[in-house]
Amino acid sequence: MKTGLTLMAAAAALAAGTTAQAQTQGVSKDEIVIGSIQDLSGPIAGFGKQVRLGMLLRVDEANEQGGINGRKIRLLVEDSKYDPRNAVLAAQKLVNQDKIFAMVGHIGTAQNMAAMPVQFQKNVVNFYPITAARQMYEPFHKLKYSFAATYYDQMKIVTPLLAKEKGAKKVCSMYQDDEFGLEVKRGAEDGLKAAGMSMAVETTYKRGATDFASQIQKLSSEQCDLVVLGTIIRETIGAIATAKRLGYNPTFVGSSAAYTDLIHKLGGPAMNGFYAAMTVQHPYLDSASQPLRFWANKYQTKFNEDPTVFSVYGYGSIDAFIRAATKAGPNLTTDSFIKAMDTMKIPPDIFGSAEMTFSPTKRLGSNASRLSQIQDGRWKVISEYMSPKD
Repeated sequence: MKTGLTLMAAAAALAAGTTAQAQTQGVSKDEIVIGSIQDLSGPIAGFGKQVRLGMLLRVDEANEQGGINGRKIRLLVEDSKYDPRNAVLAAQKLVNQDKIFAMVGHIGTAQNMAAMPVQFQKNVVNFYPITAARQMYEPFHKLKYSFAATYYDQMKIVTPLLAKEKGAKKVCSMYQDDEFGLEVKRGAEDGLKAAGMSMAVETTYKRGATDFASQIQKLSSEQCDLVVLGTIIRETIGAIATAKRLGYNPTFVGSSAAYTDLIHKLGGPAMNGFYAAMTVQHPYLDSASQPLRFWANKYQTKFNEDPTVFSVYGYGSIDAFIRAATKAGPNLTTDSFIKAMDTMKIPPDIFGSAEMTFSPTKRLGSNASRLSQIQDGRWKVISEYMSPKD
């Protein structure tokens, strides 16, 4: 009878262990497996590759220091090509086949929206997506954690600010025909409305477009003097370069999606004067800040290329994940991770980030953003942090 009871106890313990493991996929005795989906070969591959390298730098640093509570981090990255359909396939692989614990730093608004249902079915957190869309934390879901001031809030703040400063008579918009572009336009519209102004003209383009002549001609013919761009890299450059060729010189302003050194590196002097909302500053190798300069040179030495603000986004997403997983303790589960995040406060860092705070009902770290402008071929921060309530 004693032997029978011992066997029953062992079986119960085994069953409990199996249940715990089933609830915490991606966590073993020695390892935490996390996943990320980037654009590595599509229209914003420039961003995706930089995010990936930034993530790898922080993962390597953590693993060299022993990992998280004795567990090393293993990062798996899939390519979405910036296509929501590919993002679904990538999420299915990472969640169901690779059995990741969390999705960290997934890039793209439509791509995240397509992938999240796959993750949530298996209780996989969507952590610090590289997109500033409101859908990354609204509607509330316990598995959503976002860090970036939304495109909506960014443009709601900066559009009326610039319109007033520039004395704009006709504010117009050109945006990508998807959720990302719509969020930029909606924020600008609502900001103008609150200031007693309105959006005069709008024009759109399809994701992946390369010719913007018709859109710019329309804005020029309408005499728009402030143009809100819901664009990313090549669309921003293409739109402004086309305008310059046509002798059309309005004030252009974009969201943080267009805040990248690739704009002035690829677009050249024509990009001078372009404004963008932003949070963390671009990590130039000769930055005035010694800690930022040290980090930038460390990155450059490791990867043989200069870091960018998207490298910082990747680095920061992993750093925040490490903070939360460490706080969750040795018994890392999705529930313990959420409990840790519910009281998380992440202080400002060397990159100029605003303080991030989370709670059981707050899934956006900060809604504050700043304004930057390309001056003499590089980004210069020109405002303090502002929030919609200001």
